[in-house]
Amino acid sequence: MKTSTKILGILSTALLFVLFAFKPAAEKRVIVIDAGHGGHDFGVAMYGFQEKIISETIAKKVKELNKDANLEIVLLRDGDHFMEFSERVSIINNIKPELVISLHINSSKSFETNGVDAYITSREEFHGKSKEKAEKILTEVSGENLLKRRINEAPFYILKNANCPAVLLEMGFLSNEKDRAYITSENGQNEMAAKILESIK
Repeated sequence: MKTSTKILGILSTALLFVLFAFKPAAEKRVIVIDAGHGGHDFGVAMYGFQEKIISETIAKKVKELNKDANLEIVLLRDGDHFMEFSERVSIINNIKPELVISLHINSSKSFETNGVDAYITSREEFHGKSKEKAEKILTEVSGENLLKRRINEAPFYILKNANCPAVLLEMGFLSNEKDRAYITSENGQNEMAAKILESIK
């Protein structure tokens, strides 16, 4: 009897070991970062700075800073080349990510206008999650250096056509001296990338 009990105990322990050893890995989360513009499309260009370069630089920094094995950052535009909106959306919808964040830089005729804005889709199936993500991102990236502005719905192509929650983030105004100093500096770009990454963890 004692021998049988001991054997059962060993078998139970072995079974538990097998169950835990072969426990399926957690499904990897995928976030797409879309660096706006590219190639001949500079976006906002003033004071020697171009939106396409700033957005690409920050996008790459987000990917480089990510050390989470269960979080994959996919860069939609990894290099200075032009991409049609339809091409971007096709890639996004093939990947089927948890979220897409499109990075942009703003400008205004008023040099006083500053801060970060977010735009989201009006599509009912993705609106709630997009707004939740946008609020988290805006709260994280705003602060001493960048004023938190607002979340708006907008009919931008990627927001309308991506089959997933989507946020278009305007990371400050190139036309505003304070914003410009921050978003064009290496420290500012590093901090912005780290805050974007933190907001999607």
